[in-house]
Amino acid sequence: MTSLFKRLPGVAVGELIMFFARALTGVRPLWRGSLPTPTQRIYFGNHGSHGDFVLIWTTLPAALRRATRPVAGQDYWLASALRRFIGRNVFNALLIDRQPQPGEPSPVDLMAGALDRGESLIIFPEGTRNTTDAPLLPFKSGLFHLGKRCPGVELVPVWIDNIRRVIPKGQWLPVPMVCSVSYGAPLAVGTDEDKADFLKRAEAAVLALRPQESIEA
Repeated sequence: MTSLFKRLPGVAVGELIMFFARALTGVRPLWRGSLPTPTQRIYFGNHGSHGDFVLIWTTLPAALRRATRPVAGQDYWLASALRRFIGRNVFNALLIDRQPQPGEPSPVDLMAGALDRGESLIIFPEGTRNTTDAPLLPFKSGLFHLGKRCPGVELVPVWIDNIRRVIPKGQWLPVPMVCSVSYGAPLAVGTDEDKADFLKRAEAAVLALRPQESIEA
């Protein structure tokens, strides 16, 4: 499988990944507070599995998908030839060192540079996969700093539903199950809003997109 993927162009592999993602999850986008327009954005959402950004990427229209880069840790995506190919050639991911050495650009600097080039981003402000029973981990500060540095970029909250049931913790084989990706109304950092207040507001915006049936489950 690895050699097959490497022989195919990135676009073809991307189509295969989208086909399998849709077949396994029946994923559908729910545009509840924004529309899929060609506006520069940071899509930020909950993070429960390695499949999260694949579902966001899959539900974006093709034109938006081409302009949107998932942000991912290079420690994971550079660990093998197949991951490097998928991360770079298929998803055009912005691979970051989460613990840069002194003198190297910080993750926020790298993301701000991509935004300065007109790219949109997919990020997960929890900073790591949430393997707890809590619906959301506290957000890290990067989203706030990006919002301050790039005020013209829309910050769109996203809730990815059911993906943790498709890829249960500790399992490799996915379980077919219907998923959805809900997109909320864009946020912006207020002129005088401090970091803690904004991050609480951003967390609330993501949680507000959680389907009622998931809350009751």
